[in-house]
Amino acid sequence: MSGSRRHYPDHPAVAVSIAVFREGEVLLATRTAAPYRNVFTLPGGLVETGESLEQAALRELREETGVIAEIAGFNQPVEHIERDSAGRVERHYVILSFAARWLAGEGKPSAEAGEILWRRPDDLADLALTPRVAHVIADAHKLVERGR
Repeated sequence: MSGSRRHYPDHPAVAVSIAVFREGEVLLATRTAAPYRNVFTLPGGLVETGESLEQAALRELREETGVIAEIAGFNQPVEHIERDSAGRVERHYVILSFAARWLAGEGKPSAEAGEILWRRPDDLADLALTPRVAHVIADAHKLVERGR
């Protein structure tokens, strides 16, 4: 976040995530940095000044994984608030999650995305996942399937 801090922020950061589906499977990637290093989640990141939420989601997807997709629709908001032992807000993100259909690219690791995999939404139980992401994926899958 240029001009502001991610750690002990003065205000929440606006971020996006994107659940991309290809032949019934969702794209997941491990994070390479804290919080949740080496834990699977959806591609995403901070919205840059001047870009729309959809543009940010597609940019983050492309930058992190090399995958190209088309937005199927807005899925849901997700809040991530972490407090330290004294109760102070250490991190606060408002993440706007989108559902999308795959167009191109297999997915490849990057500086932000470690391991990449495609997995059925009902086959995630053996993976270390970020909080609430399984629910976000399930809802995104319904949204994409309704749009077919």
